[in-house]
Amino acid sequence: MRRLDLRGPLGRRSLVLRSFVKPFYVRHAEGLLTREAAVLRLLAGTDVPAPALTAVDPTARHCAHPSLLMSLLPGTVRLDDRDAEARAGLLARQLLRAHRVPVDAGQRPRRYQAWASPERVVRPPGTGRPGLWQRAVDVIAGPPPSYRGCFLHRDFHPGNVLFTGTGAGLRVSGVVDWVETSWGPADLDVAHCSTALALLHGVPAGMRFADRYVAAGGTLAGDEGAHLYWRLLDALGHAPDAEKVAVPWRELGRSDLTSEVLTRRLEEYLAALFDRYG
Repeated sequence: MRRLDLRGPLGRRSLVLRSFVKPFYVRHAEGLLTREAAVLRLLAGTDVPAPALTAVDPTARHCAHPSLLMSLLPGTVRLDDRDAEARAGLLARQLLRAHRVPVDAGQRPRRYQAWASPERVVRPPGTGRPGLWQRAVDVIAGPPPSYRGCFLHRDFHPGNVLFTGTGAGLRVSGVVDWVETSWGPADLDVAHCSTALALLHGVPAGMRFADRYVAAGGTLAGDEGAHLYWRLLDALGHAPDAEKVAVPWRELGRSDLTSEVLTRRLEEYLAALFDRYG
């Protein structure tokens, strides 16, 4: 990811160049970047503050690597505990606005993909609660509940949202990383952000997010067992220690989020989900 500051006859502007260089992402770049470009076009003019698409080269025909060029949005990623409650409320309202984006049949993104399955769940070594993990795995081993589909960001969490201001002036200024956009249950996006909040700020923060979403006007599965399925499907995708998200979080200053801390929070979060919904 590079920032490009340009100057020309029309003045100055700043853009962001996103390039895929790791072999895994290069193999999937055409699908990922083509999808993100289509989504950014769709979101133009909506109340979702997404970057504006400038150009895309998903097969590296013109660039050294598969790349997408987009506008630079104001704001910063904020992961610290200060103002976390206020940010969570803004996150819930912004997510609801994304779910309400009108999408016709021709624009509908692909069906969601599950990021966990029973055979791929890695339990924490030395856990003192093996029965809890098995119970969670047994839930996602069942068939997915029926759902009313909507437009999903699919990777909506604090690391992909930009904020400006403080106090009463705190605002969401941007939502980025639209490569995983999908069609599926609102519960799945809510589950993903809830897990992230539980890992970042503690289990209670993760447990409150669905309530914030509903209070903002969102609708989730009416059956608690169905909602529990989506919450566990996401949580187990982070097992055993949420390393995929932990690395960038630590790079942004959350060095306190060690593997031990995240493993403990994830396990406590599973228990809290069963206490409330199961």
